[in-house]
Amino acid sequence: MYKIKGKIDSNNAAEFEKEIMAVKPNEIDASELEYISSAGLRVLLKLTKSVGEVSILNVTNSVYEILEVTGFTSILNVKKALREISVEGREKIGEGGNGAVYRLDEDTIVKVYKSKVGLEEIDRERNYARTAFMNGIPSVIAYDMVKVGDCYGVVFEMLKSDTLGHAMRDNPEKLEEYTDSFVELAKTLHTTEMPDGSIDRVQTVYHHLVDNLGEWCSDEEIALLHGIVDEIPEANTVIHGDFHPGNVMIHDGELVLIDMPGISMGPPVCDLVAAYRDMISAPQGREKGAIEYSVGMSPDLIFKVGNMFFMKYTGISDPEQLKEYFQKLGLLLAFNVVLTCGSGSPRATALAPMLMDKLLRGVVIPNEQTVKYLFKTM
Repeated sequence: MYKIKGKIDSNNAAEFEKEIMAVKPNEIDASELEYISSAGLRVLLKLTKSVGEVSILNVTNSVYEILEVTGFTSILNVKKALREISVEGREKIGEGGNGAVYRLDEDTIVKVYKSKVGLEEIDRERNYARTAFMNGIPSVIAYDMVKVGDCYGVVFEMLKSDTLGHAMRDNPEKLEEYTDSFVELAKTLHTTEMPDGSIDRVQTVYHHLVDNLGEWCSDEEIALLHGIVDEIPEANTVIHGDFHPGNVMIHDGELVLIDMPGISMGPPVCDLVAAYRDMISAPQGREKGAIEYSVGMSPDLIFKVGNMFFMKYTGISDPEQLKEYFQKLGLLLAFNVVLTCGSGSPRATALAPMLMDKLLRGVVIPNEQTVKYLFKTM
C-alpha cells in the first residue's frame, strides 16, 4: 500500500504528483499525513481520473475534515483511522465462526473478527446490521469499527443480559416460554420486508459461493448448482443465516439478534435450513462440542429446543410428520453444505473433496429436481 506522510502543499505538490503518478496506487495509507492543501488535492483528483476508484485509508480527524469540507469524501473512498482498543481481561460472552464477542463496559460490546475476515466484509456486516435495525428488525445497534491487535472489530450497543442459549440452560422452567419468544422472533424476521438493494439477495450469495467451487466441481456440476439457485423464489423478507439461541440476546424482556454477517433477503426456508443444521443435525453429529460452545447449551438441550422450535414454527405436532419434514430440510442442508465449501473457510476447504463426493454427487445431483421443488414449496 502506498503511504503518504507529513504535509502536502504548494511547496511539494509537484514532487508528490511525480512520485504518486509513477506508482498509480488504488489504496493510500494516510495514517502519517498531517495536512493536505488544495494543491495536494488536485494531485489526488488527477490520480482518480487516471486509475479510477482510489481509497484513502487510516485518515486522521484533521485530514478527514479537510477532505469532507472540500467534497473529496464523495470523490474518494475515505476511511478514518480506526480507534485501537484492547480486550485483554475482558469477559468473552460468545464466539462463532467469524470471531468472538467481548464485553467492553456497561454500554458496549465488541465483536473481534478473526484475521482472515477482511475489512470489506466487516464493514458490510456493520452496515447490514444498521439497515436491519432501521427497518424494524430486533437487533443490536452497530457503532464504529476498531482495531484490536492484529484484528479488526465492530463496537455494538451493550445489552445488559446474557444470550438466549444461556438463559435456556440456566432457567429450564422457562424453556417453553423462551422457545415461544424464539419462534416469534423467527416469524418477525421472516415477515419483515426490506427495501430493494438494501442488503444482498440470498440468490446472489449462493451464486457467488457456487462460482468458488471450480476447484472440486466439473463445469456441468457448477451449471447444475447454478440452476438450483435460479429456482429459489425471490423474496424481500429477512434471512439471518445463522439463527440459533446463541446468536440472540435478551434485552428488557425482548429478544434481540446479534452476529449478522450472513443476513440477506430470501424465502424463510433458507433460514430454517440453518436452524435445522444447528439445532437438529449438529447436536446429533460429530461436532457436538463445537455446537455446544456456539449455542451455549448441551447438545441434548439444543436438540430438545430445536424440536420444540420447529413444532411451534410449523404447527406440526405429529412425530412422524415432523420426521418427514426434517428429512426434507436435510436434503436442502446437503445442498447448503456443498455451497459452504466456496466460503473460503479452511475447514470447509479441507473437507471439500469428501463433501463433493458424499453430498454433491451422492445426494444433491441424484435429487436435483426434488431440491428445486422443496425450495419452491417449503
